[in-house]
Amino acid sequence: MARYRELQRYVGWTDDDAQRVASVARLIEPHLAGLVEDFYAEIARHPDAQKVITGGEAQITRLKHTLVRWLQELFSGKYDADYVARRWKVGYRHVEIGLDQVYTNAALSRLRRGAAAALEEHLRHEPDRLPRLLRSLNTLIDLDLAIIEDAYQAEHLVRQQRVERLATIGQIAGGIAHELRNPLNVVKTSVYYLLNAKNPTPEKTADHLHRIERQVDLSEQVISALSTIAKLPNPDLQPVSVQELVADALQAESLPDSVEVTVSCPETLPSVLVDAKQLRICLGNLIRNAADAMPAGGRLTITARAHDGYVEVAITDTGTGIPAENLRRIMEPFYSTKARGIGLGLALTRAILDKNKGVMRVTSQVGHGSTFVVRLTASHVEQPGQ
Repeated sequence: MARYRELQRYVGWTDDDAQRVASVARLIEPHLAGLVEDFYAEIARHPDAQKVITGGEAQITRLKHTLVRWLQELFSGKYDADYVARRWKVGYRHVEIGLDQVYTNAALSRLRRGAAAALEEHLRHEPDRLPRLLRSLNTLIDLDLAIIEDAYQAEHLVRQQRVERLATIGQIAGGIAHELRNPLNVVKTSVYYLLNAKNPTPEKTADHLHRIERQVDLSEQVISALSTIAKLPNPDLQPVSVQELVADALQAESLPDSVEVTVSCPETLPSVLVDAKQLRICLGNLIRNAADAMPAGGRLTITARAHDGYVEVAITDTGTGIPAENLRRIMEPFYSTKARGIGLGLALTRAILDKNKGVMRVTSQVGHGSTFVVRLTASHVEQPGQ
């Protein structure tokens, strides 16, 4: 209802408009059956609209009665919460039955024209009254259409997100199965050996026990990384210095001596509105990936700049680079180009950035290196007296 009131104010709807529409309720009543018959006759000529009516003539009869009541409410002059709720349910129902919103727009246009023609016939001797009445009626129908479309979009978005979540769950489930199957097979093989080998040497027994331990540790890494993503709390967004974020992330990583690090974060940079703990994880992942991309050593460059209300932090390496065909997939869960990677670092990084209202882009050239750019919202905190 609050949404509807907001829309009424937006279009300038007044009590006078409501009274003008209600004043012709008795004039329009004899025409309602004809408007409804025309409405459903037109639907029958459009297969994409007709296909959602699956209950035959019995359903059409019920729908006709419903549309008559809908039109009676339109001219009632009473536009309260119940009225709005019924309009909202129209949009919800259209998503449920799979009717494209474009047919709602067209159908209301046809009803609008039919009602206007009937009123023009009745009020042809009152030329001063008719234009104001039609403006009020058109505004009311536009409000109906707006609240129906709002409901349609809201419900459509919910269902789309549900489908995307299920797709993501399926992708992650497949990744879990793949990542855990290999270590479990190794464990199973070693257990079989330990149970069935005749007089194994102590060295062989120890070797298989170490293999089991290593595979359990690998499985634990997968589960821990997934748990971190799943339980990532809502961020505590606070103004944070970019220089401090970068310095803390670098300090937490043990980079080899063969990696030369260059940092350029001007002191004039504005702070960014982020959760510091989460962003340190994000930057740490990118710094670690950059170092891993330079196994023989190279140069790691971190630069930051302010741009259009954001601060962009670029992490560049001179490593092996990423083939173009892999760039689109590197942030997918369980996708990794590393021989021993589990493919969750960049997925976690993206999840953190999403929660912190940040975005990331990447450019890369095979044999020359990669650049990951993290864009964060600048914090503009007014100081006392400003």
